[in-house]
Amino acid sequence: MSRLVAKICLLGEFSVGKTSLVRRFVEGIFDERYLSTLGVKISRHTLQIDQTDIDLIIWDTAGGEKLDQIVQNYYRGAAGALLVCDVTRPDTLPALREYATAFHQASPDTPLVIAANKIDLTNQRRIDDEEIASFAATLKAAWHATSARTGQGVSEAFQSLGQQIRQQRGRV
Repeated sequence: MSRLVAKICLLGEFSVGKTSLVRRFVEGIFDERYLSTLGVKISRHTLQIDQTDIDLIIWDTAGGEKLDQIVQNYYRGAAGALLVCDVTRPDTLPALREYATAFHQASPDTPLVIAANKIDLTNQRRIDDEEIASFAATLKAAWHATSARTGQGVSEAFQSLGQQIRQQRGRV
């Protein structure tokens, strides 16, 4: 079995559920309380894809940050990014374009995956699958409908990013 270490960044506006997605993925838990991230929080989790262990170093960024030199330093050296929008807040999807652009300035040609989060809030949903798919295509990104609350699609989103990183870096 080969091993790969990969830094990934979670990017998106405030309160889209970045920290909740990480907690669901890494710890298997969901907390109703909103915990605002200050700066960046780093977590680790290992994926197994085919015959490769991928040690993900997950950088959970605050969201809404100004795209300055400090933020660019967060992105530098990353192997990929999970871009997170909130399906109950339509403005959070197009905002991902600016995050993707800034991210690729610091880490060019790295894979992006969109997590369309909070799909469990069906009565409040304001972004449909077609809109997400169309936007994802403009970024050449895969996308997954996720719910940090229920866990739906969370592992799949991270697995998708891990698979793309593995393909890009080749077998170690």
